[in-house]
Amino acid sequence: MMSSAEIAQMTTQERLQAMEALWDALCHEKPEPASPSWHEQVLQARREEIDSGQANFCSLDEARQRLTK
Repeated sequence: MMSSAEIAQMTTQERLQAMEALWDALCHEKPEPASPSWHEQVLQARREEIDSGQANFCSLDEARQRLTK
């Protein structure tokens, strides 16, 4: 297992490749990991907000701006 210090020494390209490899391994894992028990409740609450018209959406550009503030 790599330490945080070893990961910090990797180039951005190397870290992205490592993340892609990890994600690919997780996606092909059998059986798939179970979702946490609270996950369905959160999704249901979000569906209800959307269906009732109370949900607020923003563009990807707006989301990026909020995250970089």
